[in-house]
Amino acid sequence: MDRLDAQSVANLLDELGRRLELTGESSFKVRAYHNGAEALRALDVPLADLIASRRLESLPGVGKALSEKIQSLHKTGTHLMLERLRSEVPDGLLELFALPGLGAKKVLALRDAGIVGIDALEAAIDDGRVAALKGFGPKLAGSLKAALPFARGAQGRRRMPEADAALAQALEKIRAWPGVERAEAAGEARRRCESVGTLEAVAATTDPAAVAERARELSGVRVIAADPKRFGAALVCASSAPAHLEGLRRRAAKLGIALGPDGALRGGKPCPTPDEASVYALLELPPIAPELREGLGELEAAEAGKLPKLLEERDLKGILHCHSTYSDGMQSVAQMAEAARALGMRYFGIADHSQSARYAGGLTPERVLQQHAEVDELNARYASEGVDFRIFKGIESDIREDGSLDYDDAMLARFDFVVASVHSQFQLDLEAQTKRICRAAAHPACTILGHPTGRLLLKREGYALDMERVLAACAKHGVAVEINAHPYRLDMDWRWHRRALELGAWLSVNPDAHETGELPMRYGVAMARKGGVSADRVLNALDRGGLEKWLERKRKQALKP
Repeated sequence: MDRLDAQSVANLLDELGRRLELTGESSFKVRAYHNGAEALRALDVPLADLIASRRLESLPGVGKALSEKIQSLHKTGTHLMLERLRSEVPDGLLELFALPGLGAKKVLALRDAGIVGIDALEAAIDDGRVAALKGFGPKLAGSLKAALPFARGAQGRRRMPEADAALAQALEKIRAWPGVERAEAAGEARRRCESVGTLEAVAATTDPAAVAERARELSGVRVIAADPKRFGAALVCASSAPAHLEGLRRRAAKLGIALGPDGALRGGKPCPTPDEASVYALLELPPIAPELREGLGELEAAEAGKLPKLLEERDLKGILHCHSTYSDGMQSVAQMAEAARALGMRYFGIADHSQSARYAGGLTPERVLQQHAEVDELNARYASEGVDFRIFKGIESDIREDGSLDYDDAMLARFDFVVASVHSQFQLDLEAQTKRICRAAAHPACTILGHPTGRLLLKREGYALDMERVLAACAKHGVAVEINAHPYRLDMDWRWHRRALELGAWLSVNPDAHETGELPMRYGVAMARKGGVSADRVLNALDRGGLEKWLERKRKQALKP
């Protein structure tokens, strides 16, 4: 068997933790598996290299026992403990963890009532059994019923890093097969969808039958074999949403061309389409980036010469919204700043949690002043060494239920920037939640609206919100809207990016990093590109001087009567 990558092993560690939790294991041991999974997901080197160099136990929270299990999972895809737990704990119980309000205690209560799996849960909700269970009641039963569609939609889907890792492993094998000239990721992964269902790849080969035979060796990946001269057509067809592909075919038909995964024909004669650009050129269009191929006006924009110049990672000049050991981060301010500098950034914004977030070690006013003194020292050191780099003093201020920001106005005025975020009261109704966030955006100190809907991909839906009103409020008050780059969030949803720009709002691609490994923002950039965002409307694509001027304008605007 081929070795598993870090993401795949992390998923198995999470499974181990869940199954142990359902057997009554201590929360300390359960947490150790989940912490190990997070450490693997944060790796920026191949897991195989870490094992080969015997550095596995250098990871946070990975001791000898966990290291042994990771190595077994990496090598064989399983472990004796995992196999034992799989025989003891039904898979259907794990499905229930996807529903909000169901922890291990309630999942076990459902099991004891003979309710195992989402389908069984729905039936038990409908016939009143769930509402009658101790600790449940009609209210929880109703919220579980409402969450079932989301839970079903999340089944079988992967977040972007997991999909990327699995496809990278598959492509490495495919490209080594005899007769394969090239192979690329296709489908939702190529379009950079926030989560991926079916994993797909297209292989250019002169021996499609051999590729089809070898493809059976790959578990969970659909491989499309294409003639090298028609590779581009196959890749475009396999990487377009139905609406985009239908639009391409209509345009092709007007030009007398039949377009399909087997290639393009004009007058019955094949037209060479060796790459994606050649497909669009054949249709008299400029190339359309895979991220945009959703059928949402990109064909019309291409025809009119109005495709946006999409944001690239190299456009970002700085990093904002990061945490340190002052709150719930893993590294110091200095370590986080140096890691940002090593990525080529020209500035770094620290934004630890505010005092209301006691669960995350939120900063008291005294701790804020202590952090500011440390930042001043670090900036003075950079200046004395002639280093063109600055740390900006920020805070992630909790938005209270009434829409006010954490800390008084005098304290808020001490920060260079304020990320205002919701971390509580997710269940407010649409009107109350919308008013809450609009009021926060109107506060003079508010600089960035953090993870605007509070969603956690494949785990939790965002709270009820009128995004049109929220975006209009941000545009009115000069507040940048965050595109949270953490792959578990990717919030704000890319479907709202274009509207935010139309209303005049700025955007800010932030990592929400709690350790140095989370600083790269490639997934946030992917979402910005999918939303049609250009660098000229992204706050941290400004150079240091540009950001300083932007913040100063915001401050002066706030002081106006």
